[in-house]
Amino acid sequence: MRQRSAKKKSTSASPIKKKVAASKAAEDNSPIVLPKSLTVKHLADLLDISPIETIKRLMRRGVMASINQAVDYETAAAVVVEMGREPELEQEVETSVAKDAPVSKKEAKAQKLRPPVVTILGHVDHGKTSLLDAIRHSNVTASEAGEITQHIGAYQVLVGEQEITFIDTPGHEAFTSMRARGARITDIAILVIAADDGIMPQTIEAINHVKAAEVPILVAINKIDKPNADVDRVKQQLTEHNLVIEEWGGDIIAIPLSAKTGEGIQDLLEHILIVAEMAELKANPKLSASGVVIESKLDNTRGTLVTLLVQKGTLNISNVVLAADACWGKVKAIFDYDGKRIKSAGPSVPVEIMGFSEVPQAGDPFTVVANEKKAREIVDDYRAKQQAGKAKAPTLDDVSAQIRSGETKGVNLILKADVQGSIDPIKNSLEQLENDEVKVRVIHDGSGSITESDIMLAVASNSVIIGFNTRAEPRVVRVAETEGVEIRTYQIIYKLIEDIEKTVTGMLEPTYVDVIDGHIEVRDTFKVKGGNIAGCYVTDGKVKKSSLARVMRGGELIHEAEVNSLKHFKDDASEMVAGNECGVGIEGFTSFVVGDTIEFYHKEKQ
Repeated sequence: MRQRSAKKKSTSASPIKKKVAASKAAEDNSPIVLPKSLTVKHLADLLDISPIETIKRLMRRGVMASINQAVDYETAAAVVVEMGREPELEQEVETSVAKDAPVSKKEAKAQKLRPPVVTILGHVDHGKTSLLDAIRHSNVTASEAGEITQHIGAYQVLVGEQEITFIDTPGHEAFTSMRARGARITDIAILVIAADDGIMPQTIEAINHVKAAEVPILVAINKIDKPNADVDRVKQQLTEHNLVIEEWGGDIIAIPLSAKTGEGIQDLLEHILIVAEMAELKANPKLSASGVVIESKLDNTRGTLVTLLVQKGTLNISNVVLAADACWGKVKAIFDYDGKRIKSAGPSVPVEIMGFSEVPQAGDPFTVVANEKKAREIVDDYRAKQQAGKAKAPTLDDVSAQIRSGETKGVNLILKADVQGSIDPIKNSLEQLENDEVKVRVIHDGSGSITESDIMLAVASNSVIIGFNTRAEPRVVRVAETEGVEIRTYQIIYKLIEDIEKTVTGMLEPTYVDVIDGHIEVRDTFKVKGGNIAGCYVTDGKVKKSSLARVMRGGELIHEAEVNSLKHFKDDASEMVAGNECGVGIEGFTSFVVGDTIEFYHKEKQ
């Protein structure tokens, strides 16, 4: 990986291409059909323009959204009108239970009933978390009730002899974001409305999101224990949003309940099973597993942990799992929602697995592939295509060359510093570099580490990110590399100012850049002759004895020097790849702490 991109050609469209695109747009007068919510990438595809151009148009309207974030219909429609086209709202269809795709007779015989997958949505204060807790407590013995710990963002409960899987999403935004990425995870949605509060703006948003997902809705009218609870008022409000309850001649089931007292909880669970039975939810457990990534995280001791919902087939230990063609892992361990190790997981079962070297995104579809070689080939091909089609932000070298040739008259910067007090002196110095012909524009400034949000802003505004006494986490560096954004970091102000001055005058010379080889995480420390070494786990890439190294703690640089020892158990090693343990010694540094990240890199002439 590179913290700076190689020198690139200008990616702006030629006048001929622009005329052709304008001609095509003029010929096509048909309206653009938009759903109630869609991602920026989906909107770009509908408009036949780049995601970067779409982000810029949204920014001009005050909407800051990354390529995979969702925007509502009104925002998307405004962009469509700006493009000279007519927007049209996608027609709502009558909700029905999400069923599996049609299958052959042979496949139908192999299918077995699976548990329904349920998501709970609603207004922030209406008791979603309390309802989830009440459901879990109502399905364990009294001795276990005080010891419940939810290990992952999903779990299962047993009602009689039937299981129900619950997906615990942070809110309808996450629910919609996953749906917009093509992930269909939910069979039934439960809409929670407080009986004492009624339908609120967030409730309306949740209703629209669930309708767009085309799944059946069960309404849980919560907090009926409150003295000012008014169940009939909630039912009346539902009709205003085309949700008519059964007793009033509609098809929406509404269950009054109290998460606090437990009243109505069992009734809700039984209705979930009734809806699931009517849907005849089935899947073939004998196939190779496929499903959706629910969430992922980095654990200090176990590496990347990924929560998966198996939708078809059975997931087993040692399976090679591919997530959205973008990353892969070999399953080393499987844990159920209670944190217990299991050997396999079938349809509708949520699990947490170890084995990914990188962190997949929530909503990514996953499949099991034949072997590691096949997984690598697919990921390499995917990344090559991504890079080939990616619009890149300019580097300082690019800007310097463009100023020299007269192609551009300014440089855009995003400035991040360790403390707020450092920002004003740097900005004042940069502003003094301006002249009549070339402008220096600081698009954004702030204190703290460089974030993914900074990367997306740099992409949209064609900016270079400048860091003073601050750095980006490895995950953010990877995003910058993918998006083609240059990050330059400095520890001396005059060097920072000097580079920007050379850019403005078109005299910036090629420099040496840091090429990231890999990262390791310190998991133990050992005393040896001559000082301490760190017992580490290689989290990504590869580490070499010939590399330079930075010791990072909490996102801050602690020490930077050469590697003086690299061992695999007791043997010397020249390099170690991701997934392996090793011992590392750094020149002039012995104060390792468990949890430190060590970044290995080498320098190349730009």
